[in-house]
Amino acid sequence: MFNFSNLIRNFSQEEDGIALTEYLILLGLLTGAVVTAVVAAGGNLATAWNDWVTFFGDLDGRAPTLDEAPEG
Repeated sequence: MFNFSNLIRNFSQEEDGIALTEYLILLGLLTGAVVTAVVAAGGNLATAWNDWVTFFGDLDGRAPTLDEAPEG
């Protein structure tokens, strides 16, 4: 146990250990931001996709006209 605590103490005092810790914090923040962005945009993307599926499903094989274009 004493060797492990010395290892942690030495790691925190070295510049490489501090830089690695900073990079890990930045990686965590970036990962959180990406997850948040995907969750926030996911509902809007699903709604837009479903609108397009409904639009093309309602065409029944005929060409769309300008007044039939989906809104948004």
